[in-house]
Amino acid sequence: MRKEVFKTLIQEGQTEIQEIELYQRPFLFEEQGRYVLVGIRQAGKSYLLYQRAKQYLQAGHDIKEIVYINFDDERLYGMKVEDLDLILQAYSSMYSYKPILFFDEIQNIEGWEHFARRLANQKYMVFITGSNAKMLSRDIATTLGARYFDEKVYPYSFREYLESNGVYLEENWMYGQQKSVVQQYFAEYFKWGGFPELRLYRNKRYWLNGLYEKIVLGDVIQRNSIKNDHALRLAVKRIAENVMQPTAYNRLANMVKDTGVSTSTASIIEYVRYMKEACLLFTLDNYASKFAEKETAKKHYFTDNGLLSIFLSDSKSPLLENICAIALNKRYNQDVELSHLYYYNRNIEVDFFVPEENLAIQVSYSIEDADTRKREISALVALNKIYPLKEAFIITYDEEETIETNNLRIEVKPVWKWLTNDKLAKGWLICN
Repeated sequence: MRKEVFKTLIQEGQTEIQEIELYQRPFLFEEQGRYVLVGIRQAGKSYLLYQRAKQYLQAGHDIKEIVYINFDDERLYGMKVEDLDLILQAYSSMYSYKPILFFDEIQNIEGWEHFARRLANQKYMVFITGSNAKMLSRDIATTLGARYFDEKVYPYSFREYLESNGVYLEENWMYGQQKSVVQQYFAEYFKWGGFPELRLYRNKRYWLNGLYEKIVLGDVIQRNSIKNDHALRLAVKRIAENVMQPTAYNRLANMVKDTGVSTSTASIIEYVRYMKEACLLFTLDNYASKFAEKETAKKHYFTDNGLLSIFLSDSKSPLLENICAIALNKRYNQDVELSHLYYYNRNIEVDFFVPEENLAIQVSYSIEDADTRKREISALVALNKIYPLKEAFIITYDEEETIETNNLRIEVKPVWKWLTNDKLAKGWLICN
């Protein structure tokens, strides 16, 4: 690895930061904080680095102080952790400042955390992104030794999606003309998701297919040296087709084997873990289950509705539940190794349950059908008898009412309205 390569990359990064135009995401960086930002590819992590770099420039820092390196650059192929110090050497041969360091997709360099720790010890300001959830693991955090803030980064929330399209919610917007504008944008967001760059393309399915291939091929198959990639791809497809149903790993393996493709339950468990590490999927446990059952019967959701949408033809109900799962997972499961959000399934079925908040949520595209209405209400009433609820919701696509029954108040909310409430839209920085 030659220092000249890094000199070129440093200058290219400075030019890119100066020229790029940004939609400011509502992320509040600590003034003296170093950060590790982790999330699915194209969630907007690089833009957050640009955003922080521009904040430094606006505060009076010189562009020459900025070092931005994207480790996805093909010129860095084959780079090892021992090569990382060449970045500092290259910079010191160009400028006399102490640089502010921005490292994008650094998970490509095995052992990066040791270099990051040394930089913090030497009092460098460092901002790091990666597309692998292992970067938020306890092992990495131990190595970094509390020298960095770690945050999960997601595609746009619905509120961000609106604002990125120039729609800022007015007071009492749901009673005026702005309501129809919000509903129109929600129809797009509902189907195609919230990846920031996707807004620039008309053929959204083509773009999403390309992103999916990059994630599966690069972040899952190649990174983990998977030989039976056909089985993995079929597993993703079956997960998408069963996104509303608890699915045991052995059942998922049988669904793959039914197509004539050889696999095993152990392989499926590994595949799901790899997809979670690539931030493609997340899973929820059954709160009512014993520990052994929690490890086998889970509900699997996609990190963004657009990635789920490319697998489905009849997509209304799965997309509705998935978009609710995304919002709740961001709100309640910020720690990748500690869950606060579950589903409940023992004699009754409740889609989402947050026991610490005494909160239960059912999801139904419509409850106009009498049988559907009875089923959704009775499940919440039954759960309330076991675990008294403070809040109970039925999230629909476009229906709203309040139901008082059996000492329980149930709020029926249209999803586009529910996603814009302050608790979900602004409660945890950008992770909403």
